[in-house]
Amino acid sequence: MSGQSLTDRITAAQHSVTGSAVSKTVCKATTHEVMGPKKKHLDYLIQCTNEMNVNIPQLADSLFERTTNSSWVVVFKSLITTHHLMVYGNERFIQYLASRNTLFNLSNFLDKSGLQGYDMSTFIRRYSRYLNEKAVSYRQVAFDFTKVKRGADGVMRTMSTEKLLKTVPIIQNQMDALLDFNVNSNELTNGVINAAFMLLFKDAIRLFAAYNEGIINLLEKYFDMKKNQCKEGLDIYKKFLTRMTRISEFLKVAEQVGIDRGDIPDLSQAPSSLLDALEQHLASLEGKKIKDSTAASRATTLSNAVSTLASTGLSLTKVDEREKQAALEEEQALLKALKEQRLKELAKKPHTSLTTAASPVSTAAGSIMTTPAIDIFSTPSSSNSTSKLPNDLLDLQPTFHPSVHPISAAPQVGSTWGGFTPSPVAQPQPSAGLNVDFESVFGNKSSNVVPDSGDLGIGNGTTKNDVNWTQPGEKKLTGGSNWQPKIAPTTAWNAPTLAPPVMAYPATTPTGMMGYVMPSQMGAIPVMTQPTLIYSQPVMRPPNPFGPVPGAQIQFM
Repeated sequence: MSGQSLTDRITAAQHSVTGSAVSKTVCKATTHEVMGPKKKHLDYLIQCTNEMNVNIPQLADSLFERTTNSSWVVVFKSLITTHHLMVYGNERFIQYLASRNTLFNLSNFLDKSGLQGYDMSTFIRRYSRYLNEKAVSYRQVAFDFTKVKRGADGVMRTMSTEKLLKTVPIIQNQMDALLDFNVNSNELTNGVINAAFMLLFKDAIRLFAAYNEGIINLLEKYFDMKKNQCKEGLDIYKKFLTRMTRISEFLKVAEQVGIDRGDIPDLSQAPSSLLDALEQHLASLEGKKIKDSTAASRATTLSNAVSTLASTGLSLTKVDEREKQAALEEEQALLKALKEQRLKELAKKPHTSLTTAASPVSTAAGSIMTTPAIDIFSTPSSSNSTSKLPNDLLDLQPTFHPSVHPISAAPQVGSTWGGFTPSPVAQPQPSAGLNVDFESVFGNKSSNVVPDSGDLGIGNGTTKNDVNWTQPGEKKLTGGSNWQPKIAPTTAWNAPTLAPPVMAYPATTPTGMMGYVMPSQMGAIPVMTQPTLIYSQPVMRPPNPFGPVPGAQIQFM
C-alpha cells in the first residue's frame, strides 16, 4: 500500500477538529505509506518534547495507540517514531517511558494481510523488545548508556567496583536485545525497516562504546578485587568477547547496505593472553595450582589489552563525532537555504515606502486620505484645528466657573457621535401676572462668566457651550403701608457637578438643566422648583470624575 490511506486522512482530520496538533502529527508520521516517518514530522515532535506546555504522557499515549493498528506499516513506523524521540528528544520523554510498568506489548503481533506482513511482523516483535529493554535500562541506572559522557573521566571509567559489577550486566542485556534484531542485508527491502535499522546502528555504536569503557574499568580493577568479584568480572569479560563478535557481524550488514565505511568503527579484540591471565588470577585466589607468572608479565598483558580496547573506544568515538559533525553541517546547510529563500521572498515584495504610502493610516503620505476623518469627539462650534486632547486629558484639576448666558442665546448642544446640534428646547415663559425681581430679593445681579479654560475639551481643544437660561423677573408684592420687603442674605452657590452614571456608553446623560423660581402663594419667600432635565445624545464618561462635566451642570438661582 502506497500513499496515505483514507483512514489516515480521516484520523488526521479528526485531530484537526479537536485541536490536537501533537496527535495529528503522530498520525502523519505513522501513515500507511511504505516509507520511514518524514523528517518534518519527526522534527516537530522533537520540538514538542522540549516545550514545557506539551503533555508528554499524551504524546506517548498517541504513539502507543498507533501500535494497536492491524497494519505492520503503521505499527513499525510508530516504533520508529518512539525510538527517534528517545534518542533525539528531550530526556523527559524517555523518563516518562521508564516510569511506566509496561510499554509495547507486541510479542504476539502478526499482520496476515500479505507475505510482507508476515516477514515484517517478526522484526516488529524484536524491535519492540529492544525499545522495552532500553526503557528498563534507563529505569535501573537513571541515565541513557548511549548518551553518557565517555573518556578517561567518563561515567563508566570512573565507576566504583561494586556499582560497575551491577551496571555492566544491564548494558549486556540491552546489547543482547539490540543484536537480537538479527537482520541481514537481503531483508532490508523497504524504507520502513531501513529507517529502523539506521537507528539501531547508531545505538549499537554508542552502546558498545559505553560497554567497552566499562570493561576497561573492570580490567584495571580486576587484580585488586576480592574472589567473588573476580569471578563475576571474569564472567562479564567472557560475555563481552562473545558480544564483540556479534557486533562485528552487525557492522558488516551496515556496510553491505551502503553505510559509509568511515562511519563504521574498527573493533580490535584484546589478546587471548589476557583471558589466560584473568583465569590464572582467579585460580590463585581459589587456592588452585597455576602456572608460574610474574607480576611484571601480568602487568604487561593487562596494559596491552587495555591499550587495544582503548583504541577500539577511540574508533567508536571518532565515528560518533563524525556523525555529530555531519548533523551540524546538515543543519547549517538547511539554515542557509532558508535564509536565501527568505531573501528572495523579500526581494519580490514592493518597497517598504510604497507599501507605507498605500496605507490609509500613513502619516507620511498625506495625499492618500484627501477627505478629513470625522472626529467623533468634536463639537459643531469647534473652530480650532489644533487638537489639545492630550493636554486636556492630563489636566485632572481644572478650575470650575459656571456659565450663565442670556435667554436670547439658543442652547448649543454638541452631539458626541454625530457632531450635529439638536433642536433647542422651548424655554418656560414667566407668568404674565408675575414680575419677580431677584435683584430686589437677593440683592445681586447675575453676570456672564467666561467659560472655564481648564474644562475637558474633547473636541479638538474647544469647550462645549453649556445650556443657558435666564431668570424671569419678579413683581413686587406689597403687604400694606407698613410692609417692608425681607431681604434674604446673599448666598454664594457653587454649582455641583452631576457625575455621569458608571456604565458603558451609550448612557443617557443630561446635557442641559433648567431651573427657575416660582413665587410662593403664601409669602414673599421664593420657592425653588425641581429643575427640568433636558436629555440629549449619549456622551462618553469624562476621564476625570472630579472635574466639570461638559453639558451636565446644575445651577441654582
